[in-house]
Amino acid sequence: MKFGNFEIELIRESSFRLDGGAMFGVVPKTLWSKVSPADEQNRVFLSCNLLLIDTGREKVLVETGMGDRWTDKERERYGLDTHVDFSRALAEVGLTNAQIDVVIISHLHFDHAGGATRFVDGKLVPTFANARYYAQKGEYEFSQKANARARASYRPDDYEPLIANGQMILLDGDTEVVPGVFAKLTGGHTSHHQIVYFESAGEKGVFFADLMPTKCHVTPPWVMGYDHFPLASCDVKSEWLAVASAEQWLVVFDHEAGVPWGHITTTDKGKFDFIPLPEDSLLHKQKALL
Repeated sequence: MKFGNFEIELIRESSFRLDGGAMFGVVPKTLWSKVSPADEQNRVFLSCNLLLIDTGREKVLVETGMGDRWTDKERERYGLDTHVDFSRALAEVGLTNAQIDVVIISHLHFDHAGGATRFVDGKLVPTFANARYYAQKGEYEFSQKANARARASYRPDDYEPLIANGQMILLDGDTEVVPGVFAKLTGGHTSHHQIVYFESAGEKGVFFADLMPTKCHVTPPWVMGYDHFPLASCDVKSEWLAVASAEQWLVVFDHEAGVPWGHITTTDKGKFDFIPLPEDSLLHKQKALL
């Protein structure tokens, strides 16, 4: 899809399920279940959406998804269905793994960094061999000392090989990663969670990552139980949504199983609403899963 002078595409890396109560925190199930129905195990259906930004000079991949290094027991637990072959993860958009120049990871939880590495001949290697990977320094440091509540979301095999291979660049706050593509520190979900803001020829967009994982999280108080700092998430969401609505940015949700990109509007009552792009804005294999 054309975006200013950029080309952008969505890649549906996987679909999976997580506990609905965890996904919506203190929001009562009587409310969230109306917009995100749960299965018999109280899990809601989600997707891992990766965003490809081709600036014309560099090919930037935002997030890497769950990856394929999961046991059958783990796949059953998460209802995980991997949609790509990681030896050719970007085949749907006509690219090889080697053609990716930059990978930006919002934070190092397994559903965002899991696809950053893969096994080749029994050895764990970077999935995108020629890419520079970017994450926040504070996020990496926290992953090294995460307490019992947070530790289960981090798998060192997702990112330690990138450090060892010299491919991981650790950022210290807001950074223009390549011209027109910015990592923006938000906190909230984790202390050093980042989103990706991009602009070209007057058009502006944002990949919200886990600050706002689905369209159902557009209402600022609807934050995840997974968030380390839920009050901060609520405040930061409000700030970004107000600007995105006023300036009609393209917004992209990382875990939305329906159409995951579109625009934010503000109602007469001051509430935010999401208006998705038409489904034909997605490639055939990336169509809405719901």
